[in-house]
Amino acid sequence: MTRYIFVTGGVVSSLGKGITAASIGRLLKAHGLSVTIIKCDPYINVDAGTMAPLQHGEVFVTDDGAETDLDLGYYERFLGIDTGRVNIMTAGQIYQTVIACERQGGYLGQTVQVIPHITDEIKRRFVKAGEGYDITIIEIGGTVGDIESLPFLEAARQMRPDRMRNDVLYLHVTLVPYLSASDELKTKPTQHSVNKLREIGIDPDIIVCRAEKPLAKDIRNKIALFTSVPKEAVIDAPDSPSIYDVPFELKKQGLDEQIMMLLRLRSAKWDFDEWTDFTQRRRKAASAQPVRIAIAGKYTKLKDSYKSLVEAVEHGAIANGVKAEFDYVDVEEKDCKERLAKADGLIVPGGFGDRGIEGKIEAVRYAREHNLPFLGICLGMQCTTIEFARNVLGLRGAHSTEFNPRTKHPVVDLMAEQKNVKNKGGTMRLGAWPCSIKPGTLAHKIYGGTQISERHRHRYEFNPKYAPLCEKKGLRVSGMNKSINLPEIVELKGHPWFVGVQFHPEFKSRPLMPHPLFFSFVAAAVKNKKKELA
Repeated sequence: MTRYIFVTGGVVSSLGKGITAASIGRLLKAHGLSVTIIKCDPYINVDAGTMAPLQHGEVFVTDDGAETDLDLGYYERFLGIDTGRVNIMTAGQIYQTVIACERQGGYLGQTVQVIPHITDEIKRRFVKAGEGYDITIIEIGGTVGDIESLPFLEAARQMRPDRMRNDVLYLHVTLVPYLSASDELKTKPTQHSVNKLREIGIDPDIIVCRAEKPLAKDIRNKIALFTSVPKEAVIDAPDSPSIYDVPFELKKQGLDEQIMMLLRLRSAKWDFDEWTDFTQRRRKAASAQPVRIAIAGKYTKLKDSYKSLVEAVEHGAIANGVKAEFDYVDVEEKDCKERLAKADGLIVPGGFGDRGIEGKIEAVRYAREHNLPFLGICLGMQCTTIEFARNVLGLRGAHSTEFNPRTKHPVVDLMAEQKNVKNKGGTMRLGAWPCSIKPGTLAHKIYGGTQISERHRHRYEFNPKYAPLCEKKGLRVSGMNKSINLPEIVELKGHPWFVGVQFHPEFKSRPLMPHPLFFSFVAAAVKNKKKELA
C-alpha cells in the first residue's frame, strides 16, 4: 500500500519546501523504495503557463506538455524521474473539474461544496498519482494560514482518518529567524505556525527548521516542547553550500530513518554512491578555474526565471571539472557588449514579448562575429535566425511576426494551426517532440545519434522557407521535425561552437546525467578561455 508524506510550509513562503521534499525522495529512493512527488499549487490559474517569470519563476515543462511550477524541476533532478500532469495540481484545475462535473449533472442534484466535493477530487488525484509507488510525497504550496491553500490542507487532513495511521505522515517546514541585534534565533514564529496547522486539524510528525545558523540543542528542545513533537523529530536545515548537499544534512540527522519508522517501512538496501560521487565532483570543480557564462535575457532581476538553465549549465560544468560563473546581462543596458567581451560563452534563453529583442539579436551578432561559444534556446534560436537573415543574407527588416506582423521577411512565423488560437493557456507547442539529426553535423557529434526527443514551449517557429537561403551562407539546419517539417536545430559552419535549438534542453538535464548540449557547450567555453589565456 502506498504511504503518503505531506510537506507543508509555515511563517514565510520560498523556504525550500520543494528542495526538502525532493531531498527526502532521494533518501528514500536510496533505501530501495519507489517514490513519486506531487505539487499542489493553490492559485486559481489552471496551470503556470500564463504566469510571468518575474512573478513566479520559470515555467517547467514535462514530457506530456504540462506547464508547471519550477519545483517539478527539483523533483526530476533529485529523483531522476520524469514527471507529468499527474504530478501537479492547482486550485484552478480542481475547481474546473468539479464545476464541469456539476454542469453535467454528475452530483445528482447535490449542493456542491468545498467539503466534500473539492476535497474528494483532491484526494482522488492524490491516490491516482501514487498508484504503484511505495511512497507518494505531496508538497502543498504556499504557507499555512493562506486562505487559498485550505482545501488542500483539509484534503491532507482527511487522508489519515481514511487509512491506517502509519500510512500518512505530516512534515512541516518552518522558519526560525535570526535577529542580529540580539544575536538570537527566535522560535515563536514556528510555534505560531504549528498552532495554525493544528487549528486545521493536522498535528505534524516532523518539523524541519530553516535557519541562517545551526540550531543549538536548547533551541531544538524548546521547539519540541512547544510543538509536542519528539526532540529527534526537530530537524535542523541551515543554508547549505549547494542544494545537492541537503540530502546529506537531512541524512546526518536521521530524517530518513525517522520517516521509515513512522511509516513502518523497512530498508531494502542503502545505495547513495552515485549521489555521493556527484557531490564530491561538484566540490572539486568548485575549486577549479571558473568559466564565465553570460546569460543575455530580460528576466535577470529574478534568478529563478532561469532556474533549470542555470542547473543544466552547472551539471555540464561539473562534468567538465570546472566551476560555472554566471553574468546575467540585461540586453537593454549600455555595457552589454563590454560584458560579453569578458565572457567565455554566451546563452540567449527563451522568453516572450518584444522587450529586449533587439538587444538579444545584437548579442547573437557579437557571438557570431567574435567566435564566442553560443547557445540559443527557443527565442534565442529565433533571434539567431533573424540576426543571420539581416546581417549575412542582407534581408533588411527581417523579423518575427510576433514582433512585426508586417515584416517583408517573416524569418520566424506562427505555425498554421496557431494562427487562429484565441485561448493562450495550454495551446502552445508543448512537451516532448521528436527530432531527426543530420549525420556529420555538430549536433550529431554532441548527441551521438540521429533520433532525439526534447521538450518544447513556444508558438513561433523558424520559417522553413528561409532555410535554403541560410544553408547557402553557412547557417545549417542540423535537426528537423520531419512530421511537421519544422527546423529544430541550427548551427554555424566555421564557428568554434554556435548552436540554436527551438526546444528547451535544460528541462532534461540531471545532476547524474548532464544534458549533452550543455556538456559540449561548457567544454567549448573552457577551450575558449584557455585560448584567451594562452
